[in-house]
Amino acid sequence: MVTIAFVDRVGSGLWTSVSVLYFTFVSHLDLAEIGTLVAVAGTIGIAGAPLAGRFADRLPLTRLLIAVQITRALASLALLTTDRYALLLAFCAVGGLGDRAGNVLTKLYAARVAGADRVRYQAVHRTAANAGWALGGLAAAAALALGSTGAYRALLIGDALSFLGCALLTLRCGEPPSPSRTVRTSKGPKAQAEPTNPWRDRTYLAFVATETVLFLDDAVFKIGLPLWIAHSTQAPHGLAPLLMVLNNVMVVALQVPLARLGATTAAARALLLPLSALFALGGLTLALSATGGTVTATLLLIASAITFTVAEMLHATVSWELSVALAPDTAQGSYLGVHGLAQSAQRSVGPLAVTLAIAAGPLGWTVYGTTIALTCLVQHRLLRDRLTGPPLSVPPITVSEH
Repeated sequence: MVTIAFVDRVGSGLWTSVSVLYFTFVSHLDLAEIGTLVAVAGTIGIAGAPLAGRFADRLPLTRLLIAVQITRALASLALLTTDRYALLLAFCAVGGLGDRAGNVLTKLYAARVAGADRVRYQAVHRTAANAGWALGGLAAAAALALGSTGAYRALLIGDALSFLGCALLTLRCGEPPSPSRTVRTSKGPKAQAEPTNPWRDRTYLAFVATETVLFLDDAVFKIGLPLWIAHSTQAPHGLAPLLMVLNNVMVVALQVPLARLGATTAAARALLLPLSALFALGGLTLALSATGGTVTATLLLIASAITFTVAEMLHATVSWELSVALAPDTAQGSYLGVHGLAQSAQRSVGPLAVTLAIAAGPLGWTVYGTTIALTCLVQHRLLRDRLTGPPLSVPPITVSEH
């Protein structure tokens, strides 16, 4: 599954960074049409996480993963067949559903196969994904140097082929044990424990709500830093892509070592306290970067990028461990599907939140960082009583790393 993550993200790196350009120069859409397409497809894609989680408690996980990857490949290839707006919107929506579904299913696979070592497994998985994304992005940049319609189409075909490759690799993976399917088999298909519906679990829903806020840091690198550097600081504009590279390199180098800090449920919850301080510091350094000259602004922006990257890695560990620890064994898929809504919702809320922070100037970034920091403390308090029981564990099994 680690190899699959790498191949998947190579394809995503090929396409995501040029998708807007493809719709502009190949499909000939205007700016408003592209914005609407991305927004609507993204909104529809949110449903992919809970749907995948629900099916994963009832069907073999590897078969679902294969079906999702094939669906994503077909949705990508379908974009090559038309310039009609309605069809492009439909195909992008299907791709978005598959993307969010795939994220939940791979996370659930890790939970079932890695057992007590699930945090490290997820860290290795995330490292491989980031490395793949970087490689795909570099290949896309090289292809764009050609500036031709054929280059754009080749990148889209490469994206589709990566999904087909993932489907083939998944065929070599063993099916992990599923407590939910075991219970249903032994007690009958209608057997359902009362407390295993995540939509009735108020603590878990509150946890997901706080997670949506904590995931807002994702928009800092994708939208916040480039716009802030260009419009509000004395730093050179070329610093923005370099900070993205810094973020990626740090994640690849440090995600696995830092995951050890949250290897248990108690340790993961405890990390919320230093994580709070990191988010506050990141917002403050961004705010101060608007008050100095070129050198000062550059140094503060680098410091902020480092701070937010460390926070991103620690939150990935915390989020991964707590989302699984809070889920009953017999409904892991359904619970993780609901948790997936947090990251999906952030994709819609994040750009708006960052834009508002930039519009408000230095004070906006201070409020931005402080809000996320306070949410860390709220989450820490929210889970105090829920996590006093024994940690969740799933017996590990031997399975192909592919």
